[in-house]
Amino acid sequence: MPVMHPAHLAWNCIGNDEGQELLFSCVLAGIRAIDECDYILCNSFRGAEAATFARFPKIIPVGPLLTGERPGKPVGHFWLPEDGACMSWLDAQPVRSVVYVAFGSFTVFDRRQFQELALGLELTGRPFLWVVRPDIVHGDVHEYPDGFLDRVVASGINGGGRGKLVAWAPQQRVLAHPAVACFVSHCGWNSTMEGVRNGVPFVAWPYFADQFVNRAYICDIWRIGLPAVADEK
Repeated sequence: MPVMHPAHLAWNCIGNDEGQELLFSCVLAGIRAIDECDYILCNSFRGAEAATFARFPKIIPVGPLLTGERPGKPVGHFWLPEDGACMSWLDAQPVRSVVYVAFGSFTVFDRRQFQELALGLELTGRPFLWVVRPDIVHGDVHEYPDGFLDRVVASGINGGGRGKLVAWAPQQRVLAHPAVACFVSHCGWNSTMEGVRNGVPFVAWPYFADQFVNRAYICDIWRIGLPAVADEK
């Protein structure tokens, strides 16, 4: 099991006291409920967390559970519809060339973080697929760096640009696509399992809750990714 820093405990990663208290109460209620259970089914697998499952035999791994393996529409996220057009864009990219960037359903950036991420993607010189939710920036205003869309994305509206922006992507299909080279992720557990299942390396940028512990597994235990380290700005 990875070493845990107190600042990265799930309830300490929320920005205000009210949110921390609420999340701590939820975690505590879950721990107390566990005491009433004979067994706990967990969306993981023994190879991922061998020490944990050896230490806690009541926890039974039954994963990874992926919605793409069941018939019908995929479930498990909060944003519909998915933009399936990005799949044809991926088809036009070289194998292992695309940086896939997605931060789940709840991550929110401030204006500076959003713009720095955009510039960073441009500076890679690589094709990228970036999931930009309507509310991913505080204030719901997507203020891209000057000229960014013209330089990198504008021609991609019809599939030809180096960058492709979508409001939501069919993530399991994206991660299984041979064009995808790496996954810039918030390290939510579902996204983590999907990336692991498809053998895609991570750039780990957690936001809150369990995501910091998940980053430790990705970067320090499994060694399948690198942490994104922000400076004081």
